[in-house]
Order: sequence, then C-alpha cells, then structure tokens
Amino acid sequence: MSWEDKLQAALATLHEAEQLAPAVFATSLGAEDMLLLDLIARQKLKIDAFTLDTGRLAAETHELIARAEERYRKRIRVMFPQTAAVEHYVRINGINGFYLSKPQRRDCCEIRKLEPLKRALAGKKSWVTGLRREQSAARAEVVRREDDKALGLIKFNPLIEWTEREVWDYVRAHDVPYSALHDQGYPSIGCAPCTRAVKPGEPARAGRWWWEQDAAKECGIHIQGPDNLKLFVSNEGAA
Repeated sequence: MSWEDKLQAALATLHEAEQLAPAVFATSLGAEDMLLLDLIARQKLKIDAFTLDTGRLAAETHELIARAEERYRKRIRVMFPQTAAVEHYVRINGINGFYLSKPQRRDCCEIRKLEPLKRALAGKKSWVTGLRREQSAARAEVVRREDDKALGLIKFNPLIEWTEREVWDYVRAHDVPYSALHDQGYPSIGCAPCTRAVKPGEPARAGRWWWEQDAAKECGIHIQGPDNLKLFVSNEGAA
C-alpha cells in the first residue's frame, strides 16, 4: 500500500469514526497522535481530543499541549486521576512504588490512566487512537475498527499500517508540533519516571517500564479483557 493510499485510508477511518457520534480522540501526544490531531483539525472533524495527565508527565509533554492548543486553536481536554486514589496508593506503596513489582505498577496505571480514561469515554460511542502494528509484537494484530467490549464502544485505529518513517515524513512535511523528547531518543513517551530513551537497535517501546522483563509493554488501556479496567490498589509493599 502506498503512502497516499494509507493517508486516504486514515482519513476514511476518521470520517467513519466521526459518523459514530459522539466520537473522541484519546491522544498520548506522541508523534502518531500529533499526526492524527493535525488530520482532525485539517478536515474540521467533529472529534474532540483528550489526554491523560497522570501527575507524573514530563515538562516537555505539558509544553506540547500548550503548543498544540495554540496551533490548532482548540482545547485538548485534560483528564486527571482522582486525588484520593493517588493519595491512597502513595500511602500504601510509596511515592515510586510502581518500581517495586508489576502488580504495583499496574495499580498505578489503573489509578492514573485507566480510571480517568473511563470518565473521558463516558457517554461516547466511538474513540480514536494512534496505535500502529509496527510499534510492538503485542500490537501486531491490531485492526482498523474493533468492538471494544471492555469499554462498550467502537475503537478506531486509523494508522495501523503506517511505518515510523511515514509518520515522521508527514509530521515534518506539515510542520506538525511534536515533543522535544523525540529528538532525545524517546520514540514512545509516557510518564517521566516510567520512560527512558531507547538504545540503538532496541524496539520502540523498550523504553517503557524498562525494569520489567516481559516483552509486552502496556499500561492496560489497549488490552482487551474483563480485568483491564478493574480498579484496585495493591497492599504489596505496604509499610
């Protein structure tokens, strides 16, 4: 499939999502998502955008939100975790308890990302993401349109066939704003303490939760299953 064909396919998917209203775009502010934000703005699509501020984001991410809002003259809705849940987690696990075990890391992601995601998607019929099959083995089977049973709505992934090079070709050709961290070796950007630059030859998501040994580097947002949105707080590591 040519780059032009992929672009037209992405636009068609976005228009399809718009028709399944109300539709919303969940942006992590990575290069893929900035590309989609640009397409949505250029096409004047009725798809609102939101992002999750976990309270542990890098300064470069906040700076990008401001630049994107100025560029596209549109607010990106910022969703925050519930204060009481974060305080409870920190009281039990410590300020950086997510380093101690995978269950404690998953608990942190659930509180800071999954619960706010549920609130952001409440009342929506469809949502759009920037997932690409090339990003990781865990995403190799991602489809363009799927029935997100865990969230109860339709999920659209317009960029599944795009390569990293094609994403950056678009970003540079259209002067799309992007995070300064990308130029510092961060192909995938999440919370500051949970993300590092990747080494030459490493997979794009190797810098996410790098202290964990399993290959699947996911917070749970894009994992289908009955437990991926079940909120709980681990007592593991309590003083």
